[in-house]
Amino acid sequence: MNRSLLNSLKSGGYILYVRHGEATVGRDLPNLDFQNCLTQRNLSERGRRQAIFYGEILRYFRIPVRYPIATGPFCRTIETAQLAFGSGNFQVEPFWGEVYKLSRNIASIDKVRILSNLQSALEIIPEEGRNQVIVAHSFPVGIGLGQIPDMGTVIIKPRGKGNGYQVVSRLSLSDLSTLRF
Repeated sequence: MNRSLLNSLKSGGYILYVRHGEATVGRDLPNLDFQNCLTQRNLSERGRRQAIFYGEILRYFRIPVRYPIATGPFCRTIETAQLAFGSGNFQVEPFWGEVYKLSRNIASIDKVRILSNLQSALEIIPEEGRNQVIVAHSFPVGIGLGQIPDMGTVIIKPRGKGNGYQVVSRLSLSDLSTLRF
């Protein structure tokens, strides 16, 4: 990533939409229960290391973030946020679990509702000097923010309520770790 993007992130005003770390342990069961991690796919050891590394990268580059970090209700998104930013520095927002439903066979009206809510959420400008971090899920190809690799980040510049947003960059964890001053 280039110096101007890093400098922009240091100034704040962006949304960093992050996919959770690698989750290969278990599977999401039909009776998925957010209170029971045994009914869900969970982070692998590699996914845990990825999450810790992600937080270290943002701190190393002094990229300011707004706390609490927003996360979906899945164990894998919560654990990713805890490992990257600390156990008391996140807030579960049920909407970010809705993104997961886009990869399933859902009614068109539900898909439209989720994408409309996504649009609205990504238009909100973070407080001055900070970046909003959201830890959630990837999207199906061609929907929402599209496919995102494990711990990949979509950097979004919100334009304000009703004015849309711009996808500024898409970075893998490896891309993020090689930022330049």
